[in-house]
Amino acid sequence: MRILIADDDEQLQRALRITLSARGYEVVAAHDGAEAIDLVASTRPDLILLDLGMPKVEGVDVIRAVRAWSRVPILVLSGRTDSAEKVDALDAGADDYVTKPFAMDELLARIRARARAVSGDDADAATVAIGELTVDLVAKTIRGRGEDERAASVRLTPTEWRLLELFLRNPGRLLTRQMLLGEVWGPYHANDAGYLRLYVAQLRRKLEPVPSEPRHFLTEPGMGYRFEP
Repeated sequence: MRILIADDDEQLQRALRITLSARGYEVVAAHDGAEAIDLVASTRPDLILLDLGMPKVEGVDVIRAVRAWSRVPILVLSGRTDSAEKVDALDAGADDYVTKPFAMDELLARIRARARAVSGDDADAATVAIGELTVDLVAKTIRGRGEDERAASVRLTPTEWRLLELFLRNPGRLLTRQMLLGEVWGPYHANDAGYLRLYVAQLRRKLEPVPSEPRHFLTEPGMGYRFEP
């Protein structure tokens, strides 16, 4: 798996290169936004680790440029903590956002999650596990393991199925409120966060082992939600 590191922090770039190379990843590096765009085209990376505050071309503009022709996963690494900037990056097409400083174990876990999605193991599967439940996205059925009778009583509305499928097709990815609302309810409901809170609560009530302590449908404050299988 080839990873492009686009960051002008030489010390962080060196640490990432050493860590990722030691785990078998092939690493290429860019020191500014313009170089990052060129390297995406010339090296065809499988994943991009991208800082937002870079010389020549800002990170959000890099995302927009890459998204014009590529679906390569983009994981933002940034010291910017403002929720609006995070949402801008995600709405521009980033797949995830990690705030600096970060734990290397967390970053490696996010990379593995994106690698699974790229391989198609999660994104294209007809059936997806949620804890002890198995969801069949084609047959629109939910079943439990063994004698789990809880699954037999789970019934989802058409809207709940559309929302659930978005989550299941994007495991580990941070999905913004605007993206979820637009995909499920349409562009005229992009600011109707009440709809989304209600339906996420219903999915938790029906699919989480303990709805008040969600393990799979997680809230990212100020940004959106994330599905963890």
